[in-house]
Amino acid sequence: MILPRTGIGVDIHAFAPEDSPAPLWLAGLFWEGERGLSGHSDGDAVAHAAADALFSAAGVGDLGTHFGTDRPEYKGASGVTLLVEAARIVRAAGFEIGNVAVQFVGNRPIFSPRRQEAEAVLSAAAGAPVSVSATTSDKLGFPGRGEGITAIATALVIQNAPASAPER
Repeated sequence: MILPRTGIGVDIHAFAPEDSPAPLWLAGLFWEGERGLSGHSDGDAVAHAAADALFSAAGVGDLGTHFGTDRPEYKGASGVTLLVEAARIVRAAGFEIGNVAVQFVGNRPIFSPRRQEAEAVLSAAAGAPVSVSATTSDKLGFPGRGEGITAIATALVIQNAPASAPER
């Protein structure tokens, strides 16, 4: 019997130092006028958590395994590019993607006005439904102090049925 598999992914990024600004890319979108995140790639915690959840569900490693800092070709890469590649890797490992759900935790940016736009971009990248919700941490912890962003994701994948042997 083939059962669905679930995975979880967490990604955390600090905001870039004020003396070394970066653009904010979050949930596959550029956020004009917002302080960007530090990271080897673009720091898109939402897209990264989604990719990590897919890897976890399929049991094929994690974000560091596939896109780690030892991989110079991914320096500055967009989170959408990483999510596209993660979905390809998961499918190549013999899985179909059911869905991905991501919870963004942070005070900024104000997410709800762009939720549908973000979900459309991430769903296209994953080739499967991606939903994104957002919350604050009521001024607790580093997200509450405005020091960074956390994203937590879950993914559901289903292993493809193995090809049956030809009958004799």
